[in-house]
Amino acid sequence: MGQTDIRSIDLAMLRTFDALLRERSVSRAAARLFLSQPAVSASLKRLREAFGDPLFTRAPHGIVPTARALALAPRLDAVLLELQQLLNAGAPFDPAKSDRILRIAGSDHTSRTLLPALCRLLGEAGSRMRLSWELADYGLLSGRLRRGDVDIGLLPRTVPVSGVESTLLYEDAYVVVSRRGRRNAAARMDLDVFCDAPHAVLSQSRSMLDDSIDQILARAGRRRHIQVAVTSFSQMVDLLAEGEMVAVIPQRVASWYAKQLQAAPLPFELPRYRLYLCWDPRSNADDAVLWLKDRILELGKAPALGIAGSPGAPAEAGAVSPDPRYLPATG
Repeated sequence: MGQTDIRSIDLAMLRTFDALLRERSVSRAAARLFLSQPAVSASLKRLREAFGDPLFTRAPHGIVPTARALALAPRLDAVLLELQQLLNAGAPFDPAKSDRILRIAGSDHTSRTLLPALCRLLGEAGSRMRLSWELADYGLLSGRLRRGDVDIGLLPRTVPVSGVESTLLYEDAYVVVSRRGRRNAAARMDLDVFCDAPHAVLSQSRSMLDDSIDQILARAGRRRHIQVAVTSFSQMVDLLAEGEMVAVIPQRVASWYAKQLQAAPLPFELPRYRLYLCWDPRSNADDAVLWLKDRILELGKAPALGIAGSPGAPAEAGAVSPDPRYLPATG
């Protein structure tokens, strides 16, 4: 087989190759690239001609890379990174001149508070950059950042995240919430009411938050009943607003849904909620990712977004502060 002429390859084809390797599906690769399926199929045809190999074969649930494609994969990742650094060399990043696709993973609540403002910034800059937001699986997020599947992750943790770069976006307190008008929950919730009520939890953060709660209750000789696990705050709010369940969530989330939910201090002490902004160390050489990271950090300090917790942020409607009278020792 003769050598491939470099003139038969362009950056768009390499991005398509990368997306197909990551997604193992033409339709998902098209969605990842903000392209149509025919456009991705046409690019794949050109890639096959350039490399003299099928690269991907059909499978019952998508496509499977050939041995040649798998051999090229690690080198492709390095080439794309080098090309990006070459394009960025010697010039400050200008979002108005960029058509990058940047991927963010976080909660549905963080999407509500951050994504509209980020889109406004891109619009004001006249940028053709595209943002893709996915609901984060917190257990897999660090690995996805290291593989380059995600550019920015917003991860709740009590301590900094290992294996990736991170910086604290904000801190918050936890509160217990229930539907407005729920009996025994208007102003406070004692330990009996807390343990007797059915609970809703976020499945993504269970190992972080709910294990801590259950350990505290176990030390006090108590336990609770978790009735349902959901994947988003909006699902949780819908459930709580129609029934007798309760949930433990960050105070700023409770404030966002103050019309549907009432919040009360927890009947025990719990470490503060911390949201970390995370990225892969390789992105320190990627001006577009750094630009996005800096914008999110700026927005995270803006009270106008309803992202409270920063110094000087105004009090939010329906917000509560933990009352030490209702914090018995958990020793």
